[in-house]
Amino acid sequence: MAAVAAGVLVIEAVAIAFVNLMLGLAVKRQSMSLGGLAPTAMSTGAFVAAGLIGLFLLTCAAIAVRAAVADRAPGRFARILLIVCAVAHCVLGAAVVGMIGWLAFVAMMVGLGLVVATLVLYAGLRPAESGGTAAQQ
Repeated sequence: MAAVAAGVLVIEAVAIAFVNLMLGLAVKRQSMSLGGLAPTAMSTGAFVAAGLIGLFLLTCAAIAVRAAVADRAPGRFARILLIVCAVAHCVLGAAVVGMIGWLAFVAMMVGLGLVVATLVLYAGLRPAESGGTAAQQ
């Protein structure tokens, strides 16, 4: 389940980064402005958002891959990142249903379900410790 979640997160990272890059290019080429904000600031913000969101989702995918390979629960910080990823999927799912449609909502909810399943399925397993092996509780 964690490996499937990692695959979906990689696909989402590429798709969201691509959409942000296209939005940044459109804003830059058409010299769009919103509320008096400079078009260069808006396009730069879209480019930075593409990189940060893509990096965040790829980091979450790497955490899921590590959990799948080690067959252990992620550590505390990794679990926090996966929880933030799940919350972000909820918020984005609520936003895309109005802007894009129900198919995008379903895609976000599938991603949410896979991230939550990764968190829940490894809940009974102790995270990998730095000094030794981890056993099941």
